[in-house]
Amino acid sequence: MVILGIGTDIIECPRIGMMIEQHGELFLRRVYTDREIRYCQGRKHAMEHFAGRWAAKEAILKAIGSGWSRGIAWTDVEVRNQPGGQPKVLVCGGAKEIAAQRGIADIMISISHCRTYATAYALALGRDPGDKTPSSIEENQDSKDS
Repeated sequence: MVILGIGTDIIECPRIGMMIEQHGELFLRRVYTDREIRYCQGRKHAMEHFAGRWAAKEAILKAIGSGWSRGIAWTDVEVRNQPGGQPKVLVCGGAKEIAAQRGIADIMISISHCRTYATAYALALGRDPGDKTPSSIEENQDSKDS
């Protein structure tokens, strides 16, 4: 694999908490997928987890080099957790199209948070020339709402 992009982001957790308080379900549905909402709401410190997902989405779009300006919705990027807890990135819609156009085969993400801040770091990876294994971006991934 070759590195095609990096991204990082940091957010104040209380800022996300304030957005949830002020805008409630409208904010949650605009920014997070159903799976992400269920995951975060099921955690002891939900606000920190929502903030971590926010930072992750920002870092991922920086890594793929698109930003928010090209018809990408917040819910086009989803962070899931594998059984051992490792976060895994799922992209769809406009984010998936841009990632595929740029030759991105996989996106790795690391998320950390405390009561005050959440931070994330994303690494966009491309295939080495001649590598024929399917990429996680191109292969048929599970529905984001399952």
